[in-house]
Amino acid sequence: MTLLQLLVNGMALGAAYALVALGFVLVLNATGAVNFAHGDLVMAGGLLAVALADRLPVPGIVLLPAVLALMAGLGLVVSLAAYLPLHRRPPVAVFISTIAVGIILQNGAAVLFGPEPRAAPPLFAGGVIEVAGLVLARQSLAVVAVAALLIAGQQALFHGTQLGRRLRATAQDPEMARALGIPVTRMILLTFALGSAFAGAAGLLLANQFFVTPTEGGNLILKAYIAVTIGGWGSVPGAVVGALLIALFEVGVSSAVSYPVAAGLLYATLLALLVWRPQGLFGEAARRRA
Repeated sequence: MTLLQLLVNGMALGAAYALVALGFVLVLNATGAVNFAHGDLVMAGGLLAVALADRLPVPGIVLLPAVLALMAGLGLVVSLAAYLPLHRRPPVAVFISTIAVGIILQNGAAVLFGPEPRAAPPLFAGGVIEVAGLVLARQSLAVVAVAALLIAGQQALFHGTQLGRRLRATAQDPEMARALGIPVTRMILLTFALGSAFAGAAGLLLANQFFVTPTEGGNLILKAYIAVTIGGWGSVPGAVVGALLIALFEVGVSSAVSYPVAAGLLYATLLALLVWRPQGLFGEAARRRA
């Protein structure tokens, strides 16, 4: 496999990881709490795509709007059940409540779908294309393109609209935002919906090439956590860059050695980074909660 093919595969995986990390950090910034159910929401999005494909045999790109909408609704349910009733209590209460939601999602998925790995349909037609003698998977290119459009849409929303400015104000200083008349609770609910929609999109993108099981959420929340730690705690651009770095590292080392070695080296690198630069690569952006 050529270096360019490895790069495309790494970018495709990284693009999906970036959506996972983006949804994670948006909720983190808005609430100051870690949503430990986020990985299970990614899993739920993948299995939702599988369920929809069983009834509507269409490409994944056609299913994507439905997955986004339904997962946004699930995000609202999670926020109403696990965050709002407990947000004035110690942070550990929200941590535990989101862990409980994740366990409920895992067991519910196991009952409905069984433990076997399932695959969602490709975004467009499967197969490969040849570019200058290189054989590239259509799905990998499509994943990069779709993820880039979703991330660009998030940036346009947050930086180019009045609603986005309200969401950013809520994330930066909820009390000041409330004093200015911004409906903070409504903005937090919307952030949960947006973060869960990104999680669902990531689940759909990952579930075709990498399959999805009810227990996959734990691994995905770790990837989001590592991406945020590498990029800078609370930094939106940092989370995206961190996710891309994780995927490129995994694909590169796995192709040279093996996936277990890549996983071990990833955590060793994370430990070294925590010692060398604990604030992450975008430490200043994290303090501003960009």
